[in-house]
Amino acid sequence: MQPAAAKWYDRRDSVFIEFCVEDSKDVQVNFDKSKFSFSCVSGTDDIKHQNAVELFGEIDPKESKHRRTDRSVLCCLRKAEPGKSWPRLTKDKAKCNWLSVDFNNWKDWEDDSDEDLSSFDKFSEMMNSMGGDDLPDLDGADDECEKLSKQMINYGII
Repeated sequence: MQPAAAKWYDRRDSVFIEFCVEDSKDVQVNFDKSKFSFSCVSGTDDIKHQNAVELFGEIDPKESKHRRTDRSVLCCLRKAEPGKSWPRLTKDKAKCNWLSVDFNNWKDWEDDSDEDLSSFDKFSEMMNSMGGDDLPDLDGADDECEKLSKQMINYGII
């Protein structure tokens, strides 16, 4: 029995783990609050894989799921505390040689602040209220620039 190679990535409300096993059969995934286990048989040689992980944080076992494809098994672990990032998958800091970060799917969602989005919404609202089909006369361009600057200040954008 050997561990299956896997990649993982973090999202706001879930953690995803993809076990890279082709032609898997007899897939078993067990979710618990602070750990989960994976096992299967793969390939034409019927290689047995088994992985057990003590998780960094807690999950909701009832909301966690898995899906098998011909090339892999994707597990979605629903976080018990959404919005809390996981710096690693495992409770221990020790490196697992079968586990790596899935950088193709990784996203620093923590950096998405609501303040930035609300400023963008304010800017969009201001631009819509100004109209905009007609281009200002070049002679009055300085006046339009000053008017735009004042509106941006009023909306709290600058």
